[in-house]
Amino acid sequence: MDMDMEQIYEYIGKENVTTYAVGAFVLLWALVWLFRDSLEIDKINEKYVFVTGCDTGFGNLLCRRLDKRGFRVLAGCLTEKGADDLKRVTGPNLKTCILDVTSTASIQKAFEWTQKEVGDKGLWGIVNNAGRALPMGPSEWMRIEDFHSTLKVNMNGVIEMTMKFLPLIKKARGRIVNVASVLGRVAANGGGYCISKFAVESFSDCLRRDIHYFGIKVCIIEPGFFKTQVTSLEPIERELCRLWNQLTPEVKESYGDKYLDNYIKIQRLIMNAICDSDLSKVTNCMEHALIAAHPRTRYSAGWDAKLLWIPISYLPACVVDIALKLVLPRPAKSV
Repeated sequence: MDMDMEQIYEYIGKENVTTYAVGAFVLLWALVWLFRDSLEIDKINEKYVFVTGCDTGFGNLLCRRLDKRGFRVLAGCLTEKGADDLKRVTGPNLKTCILDVTSTASIQKAFEWTQKEVGDKGLWGIVNNAGRALPMGPSEWMRIEDFHSTLKVNMNGVIEMTMKFLPLIKKARGRIVNVASVLGRVAANGGGYCISKFAVESFSDCLRRDIHYFGIKVCIIEPGFFKTQVTSLEPIERELCRLWNQLTPEVKESYGDKYLDNYIKIQRLIMNAICDSDLSKVTNCMEHALIAAHPRTRYSAGWDAKLLWIPISYLPACVVDIALKLVLPRPAKSV
């Protein structure tokens, strides 16, 4: 036996034994992780999932996919039209309700309706997808109501929905899936959006650590830039013009007459360059969070999330500051 080991050492070289051992361990760990990641839950057709923001975009596509998977989908739509359009393209196991996540009364009504639908089974999953992005722009251009309009949906709405529906999720030992953003890792522009997404990250982390004892999983989805209503250029530019027009002459003078045009040009360049039209990259992550036996804590969706925003988030703040300074236009009276 000793002779065999000596021959092995001689063949691979004693100095390489540690390298090969570490490599073998990493390979084994990766294989175990992939296998564990592929395991799925059973009895999908008995499980209820509530999704917010289902009129269009990620929420709409997710509902259609979950319906095909066999889930009993409860879709919260902001408008009657959105609800009717969704029902027309799905099966009988998908039901809709009108939901405004900024309204406590609307959330209470949706909860009572859901409670009746799920009965003793409880709620397997809630996907807090509803959100808004605008207005976005330089922080100095914002009024307090501009921050509040976004925070009410993206932050308060997520928290209130989660806390209201938590007893139903606890009963099913289910999943809470909160949609954050890569801009919850890198604060790249002013307004309420980045603030709200940082809040979703923090809330989800705290919640996960508090309630994992009860078998509840909390997952965070961090999409990159995708072609949805949130990233549509027309409303972004319209809001930027509105913000500019409400500034005082003194503030406008400090930025200069060309600043708004330059800012809009950069927004167009960024959106056209990195926005992905394949929304399934995001809904695949949401599905996995609901279906996997061992869901991940965080899901990064999109090439820009994986290769740009997430790596940038680990850099020192001064490096990120310099990078953004090079991209964004310079005010006329900067020092």
